[in-house]
Amino acid sequence: MKELADLFLTFARIGGFTFGGGYAMLPMLQKEVVEARHWATEDELMDYYAIGQCTPGIIAVNTATFIGYKQRGILGGIAATLGVIAPSMVIITVIAAFIKGFADIPAVAHAFAGIRACVCVLIFNAVVRLGKKSLISKTAVAIFCVILALSLFTDLSPALLVILAGLFGVINGKIGGKKA
Repeated sequence: MKELADLFLTFARIGGFTFGGGYAMLPMLQKEVVEARHWATEDELMDYYAIGQCTPGIIAVNTATFIGYKQRGILGGIAATLGVIAPSMVIITVIAAFIKGFADIPAVAHAFAGIRACVCVLIFNAVVRLGKKSLISKTAVAIFCVILALSLFTDLSPALLVILAGLFGVINGKIGGKKA
């Protein structure tokens, strides 16, 4: 029971202090899940993110579910999922119930503008950290460049891009005969 409570509280803290969605959550996940608790490795976390892109739902929720399931099975997945969504549900409910025209308040609009700028920095930092760990070969850099170009210059679905990148990796493995 203590482990389930730990999963719930850890993901509630992550969910409560992450603004900007799943991508902005990555630095906190790396710190809490990989570095502090060792519930997943960097590679596993990147895999969960990739799978989270390909599956229906919110990346943050999918990632929490995968990590919780890895730790404590179905109950762990439920505990982590409830933990990551609980803060948002409470905050949205309070805002919806008690504050009319919340977004029209100038101080709130300015605060959100500052938060959005910070989220961009957090996402950029996460991308750089993941890039340093993932782009370890010329092939990985080539796949990155192709997928980046496709994402910038086409309207292809992110899920399709992840699938394409996986296929490129499989083809490269078959041709080169190397382990990932």
